[in-house]
Amino acid sequence: MTELRTAVSRLRRELAGHPAEFPDRGIAEDELAALDAMAINGEPEIPRLRRSLLLIAGAIGSVSALASALRDVRVAVDLFGEPPRG
Repeated sequence: MTELRTAVSRLRRELAGHPAEFPDRGIAEDELAALDAMAINGEPEIPRLRRSLLLIAGAIGSVSALASALRDVRVAVDLFGEPPRG
């Protein structure tokens, strides 16, 4: 949980400080807030974590200045393992 909260916090700070506006910025901000809430609650749902990660990556994936912080979020999500196969 600590790794996820740290990575999400970093990406939120970097996104807030990024001067450029882009169409899906709000989506990224909303999903980062959702990830943070899951981390605070202590029992995140792996499929929901992965969905949020995909939405964030899609929203800010082309902003190279945020790539390192986004990678950290992905690594933190990966620590929870794979979602169950259904």
